[in-house]
Amino acid sequence: MARAKPARTDDGERRPSLVDDAYAAMKLAIRNSDFAPGYQASEQEIALRLGMSRTPVHEAAIRLQEDGLVRVLPRRGILICALAPEDMREIYDVIIALEGQAAERVAGLPAPERLRAADALAAHTDAMAAAQTGGDLPAWGLADEGFHRTLVEQAGNGRLIRIMQTINDQSHRARMLTLRLRQELDASVAEHRRIIAAIREGDAPGAHRHAREHRIRARDNLLPLLENFGLRHL
Repeated sequence: MARAKPARTDDGERRPSLVDDAYAAMKLAIRNSDFAPGYQASEQEIALRLGMSRTPVHEAAIRLQEDGLVRVLPRRGILICALAPEDMREIYDVIIALEGQAAERVAGLPAPERLRAADALAAHTDAMAAAQTGGDLPAWGLADEGFHRTLVEQAGNGRLIRIMQTINDQSHRARMLTLRLRQELDASVAEHRRIIAAIREGDAPGAHRHAREHRIRARDNLLPLLENFGLRHL
């Protein structure tokens, strides 16, 4: 039997499936803590909250379980996974290793590509500085996330991108929850600029070193905050 073709929009692009829609909606709700850590509900209840039907929610939950964001409990529904400080330590071990590699790869690109990447990274960093001046911490967090996402995407390694997306989805709540407690926003902007400078110069070892040092310092600031404020589950 011939397989049905995916639905297409007027411009010929494939429309996202209902499962893709459910996956995106559930992941956004988890990242924003609309579905808080430890929240457990039936697939039908989650479908009702999202205004969707149960079947795509079921399929999306299986994908989210592979991402480490939920657990699918037979006959008990879906549980939103919580993170502990030790989970964040493990996550940062991965981030430190992979972002250093990504920065090195970007700095090793041919000059036109390398400079375009540096310009994109600088735009996110400028947005961070402006948000800090204006006291807009959510905007600062979004610009910071944009910097790190762009750094990884510009490295051009599909597997690295997928791993980092999963890791960032898992750690997003902790980063946003502690944003108002952190005191090193100036340091982050300065460190980003050092990474960008190394990329512009084609200094691959320097870019690797600066990216690692940046994430190590972020880890060493974040983990004590989680412990000192008793944030055992995120």
